[in-house]
Amino acid sequence: MIEATSCGGVVIFRGKILVLYKNYKNKYEGWVLPKGTVEDGEEFKETALREVKEETGVSASIIKYIGKSQYTFNTPQDMVEKDVHWYLMMADSYYSKPQREEYFIDSGYYKFYEAYHLLKFSNEKQILEKAYNEYLDLKKANLWGSKKYF
Repeated sequence: MIEATSCGGVVIFRGKILVLYKNYKNKYEGWVLPKGTVEDGEEFKETALREVKEETGVSASIIKYIGKSQYTFNTPQDMVEKDVHWYLMMADSYYSKPQREEYFIDSGYYKFYEAYHLLKFSNEKQILEKAYNEYLDLKKANLWGSKKYF
């Protein structure tokens, strides 16, 4: 068994959530949240910010750690056990540009219930729900978007 660690972000701008559409060799791969593998010497926060930037073109800022999701999948060689660390992030515009090299052909900001139903994986839906509830709590407390929170 191989153990792998990735980090990603639930990126929000004006209440909408950034999601990516993946299509590999004209095969539907589904809508996902931006995430990727931790590189040597990189901290989890750095990985999350770098992957969001690479996959979506968005320079986001981390608001807080949301939690970890875990799943396993098989490759022809082995079984992979993956941990993904997630951060709630804030973008400063609706701009996004999907990374073609990673087979992302679309990206955009969607209302919570739209993003929730678009997402392919249940573990990402759970993280989205948790992150969005944190966002709503911060907004209610007038802390979302205020520099004093960082």
